[in-house]
Amino acid sequence: MVLSQVLAEKAAVEKEMPVKDRWTANTVFQLLSQTAANHGATPALSFQLKSGPKDKAETHSWNDLKRRTTQAANLFHSLGIGENDVVAFLLPSMNETVITIMAGMTAGIVSPINPLLEDDHIAALLRQTKAKVLVTLKPFPKTDLAQKAAAAAAMAPNVETIVEIDLLRHLNPPLSWIVPFIRPKVPSTHSARMVDFETALAAQNGDKLNFAESEDDRFCAYFHTGGTTGMPKIAQHRHSGIIYNGWCGDHMLYQPEDIVLCPLPLFHVFAAYPIWLGCLYSGAQMVLPTPAGYRGDGVFDNFWKLVERWKASFLVTVPTAAAALMQRPVDADISTLKSAFCGSAALPVELFKQFQATTKVNILEGYGMTEATCVVSCNPPDAEKKIGSVGVALPYTDVRILHCDAQGNVTHECGVDEVGEICISSPGVMVGETYTDDSKNIGLYADGKYLRSGDLGRIDSDGYIWITGRAKDLIIRGGHNIDPAVIEEALAGHPEVCFVGAIGQPDAKTGEMPCAYVELIDGATVTVDALMTYAKEHVHERAAQPKYLEIVDELPKTAVGKVFKPDLRRMAITRIFNQALDAAGVKAQVTAVTEDKKLGLVAEVTRSDPTITEDAVTDVLGDFIRPWRWAAEQ
Repeated sequence: MVLSQVLAEKAAVEKEMPVKDRWTANTVFQLLSQTAANHGATPALSFQLKSGPKDKAETHSWNDLKRRTTQAANLFHSLGIGENDVVAFLLPSMNETVITIMAGMTAGIVSPINPLLEDDHIAALLRQTKAKVLVTLKPFPKTDLAQKAAAAAAMAPNVETIVEIDLLRHLNPPLSWIVPFIRPKVPSTHSARMVDFETALAAQNGDKLNFAESEDDRFCAYFHTGGTTGMPKIAQHRHSGIIYNGWCGDHMLYQPEDIVLCPLPLFHVFAAYPIWLGCLYSGAQMVLPTPAGYRGDGVFDNFWKLVERWKASFLVTVPTAAAALMQRPVDADISTLKSAFCGSAALPVELFKQFQATTKVNILEGYGMTEATCVVSCNPPDAEKKIGSVGVALPYTDVRILHCDAQGNVTHECGVDEVGEICISSPGVMVGETYTDDSKNIGLYADGKYLRSGDLGRIDSDGYIWITGRAKDLIIRGGHNIDPAVIEEALAGHPEVCFVGAIGQPDAKTGEMPCAYVELIDGATVTVDALMTYAKEHVHERAAQPKYLEIVDELPKTAVGKVFKPDLRRMAITRIFNQALDAAGVKAQVTAVTEDKKLGLVAEVTRSDPTITEDAVTDVLGDFIRPWRWAAEQ
């Protein structure tokens, strides 16, 4: 299929009927009920605690899943959850997580929380969402989620009930006999009542809901942002936007007989919406390999054997995981694979080519945003794929490349291949209601219609969307804007480089100077000097050539594989400020870099000589655009 046909089909689909007429379910629970009626006894959802290709697994049919979701929704309702109340969860990826998502949306509003966050950050999200119920794990070896939940609940008195899920039933003897004796003890300093998930579920009706579910297109999910630019915000989603994700998956990709291997976290919209809702809409099966997904013990080493075990037709990945998989041999029969979905960040060209050559499957790169209830664009499965592009806008989604002022007034609409801000109108974009905090929605929409993504990009003459960077990631060197993607793409072309994170490091004269942190492939021997030489040859914009380059064992990343640039900025601020203090003979040091809601990243300074004054430090650090303050103990 040529691209003109793809665009013509998109237009024809949109003209055929309004998007609201594409499905009859008003809620996610109604969609689950329809799928259970159509595919009742077929497998819906599978989970294995350990990563071995013969390890114990649990599979729910669609009938099982509907019954358990009904019980869980009734449980949450019995715990005081109404349609405006929040069920938060701090869980790894497993069958119970999917049930919690759907049941939470049915009884009230579900709010996933990244389990990798620190206790105080989790508590802040619980307070911000006013969560009444928190679902988490019962204390279990090799996980600290129960400890984190208890500590967070102590700092969030709005949490009235903690529901605990026990992983024990997923183990076989002798481990199932041993775990009760080595289960960690968690001190309780909170006032929330404790409820066992399985025991409480067994007491609930699984045949029908004990309450009338509103059929209004209400908010049913709060997802905190998980991007690379700092403090998270709470995005709110309606049933219609979530179901739209499922319709797109069914319309473009999934058949009822498909099996999707998904090692990505369910607190992120990528796995929760286009992947799971696509299965829910179509009747396909989703498989969750280990609670930690790609981070689970042995998952990378066993991955291809897991594809063979489950006869997966689709796999889900992100660039960091794809790179790790390419360092393992394909040691199993993966002939059932049709495609691999890749999202969260752009896939380096050479990695794209290597993955497709090694696996013989197509990679479908796509683009989505938490703020847009995820899906925006995807490379067409049956048409030309442009490596590095995130494809064409999905049906009923309109993407424009715009320049806007701070209030969202459009000052310029970009032409073909002209870089600007990617702005989106779709069934998942709710103008004026993207974030729970109204103040965060001010200036967020271009001409009152298009969500401003904060991503820089362009649309080529064929309609393909290309992401070139983040507006907030721009390196501003003496008033000159430098796109970090220019540096990252150049260095990623080196055969021994795995991933690159480019940022602006503080500079007293120019404000910022380009700086690159590099993660190498296993067994690499390239040096910093060699990479600096390579950068000078391949970063053609002289001003963008990095003035500092550091090789690190592993770049800091989010749970879905994006390079986490705030951590790189912290590293750079600490290094530059301490060099400046040392050079000036000021006996003080940056001991931490913290996030301030108003000031952004702030250097926390500790003095080793008590006679060092604030003026002495300001004389050195006052020339930098990044602020500083005394550390708390000063």
